[in-house]
Order: sequence, then structure tokens, then C-alpha cells
Amino acid sequence: MINSSLPDLALKYFRRRGYSVEKSMSQEGFSGLLRNFDLLLSKGGEYHPVWIKDWKRTVGVNIVINIDKASSDVGYSRPILVAEKFSDHAKAYANRRGIRLVTKSEMRMGLR
Repeated sequence: MINSSLPDLALKYFRRRGYSVEKSMSQEGFSGLLRNFDLLLSKGGEYHPVWIKDWKRTVGVNIVINIDKASSDVGYSRPILVAEKFSDHAKAYANRRGIRLVTKSEMRMGLR
């Protein structure tokens, strides 16, 4: 599990939490743009789009804003962003907008 890729780790993590997982989901938004998500989680009638950023660098607020816009455009609330680490501005924006940020270390701890 230590050498698992971030997408594989995310799949295991969310499935263990009881989510049904659909991979590589695309949907046309109200804007007419095609919105792509790495995963679409469903549980209890709620849907959560997920982006996975398997980067060695910190994910900034611009990416968090983009998933917020993309998920709103297709009618989903409470998106989830998975990455190694997030900037303080990204964390603050996500906290205000109800976007869940999940780190690689958080997932590893949750799979023990």
C-alpha cells in the first residue's frame, strides 16, 4: 500500500468508507462545457465529484476554485480534492465553500 499510486489509494480509501465509486466520469454542465472528474462517489443518495492531483508540489487555491466551479456547473455540491498537500489559501477557501481536502497521509492513516 505504501507504493500505491494516489488514484489507487483514493479508490481503496473511499470504498472502505462505504462509497460506491465510478471512475473517470464526464458530464456536460449547465454552461455547455464538458466537466471531467477522476471519481464520482455516491452514498445515501448524495454524490461527490473527486479530482485527484498526483503532484509533487502543493495544490493551490486556483485548483480548489476550479473544482468548486466544475462541480457547481454539473449540479453537485461538496466536491472532494485529493492531493499530497494543500496551500493555506486552498485550505481556507475549501473550508468556506464546503470542499473536502484529503491528503495522501490522511488516506494512509485511514487504511491502517
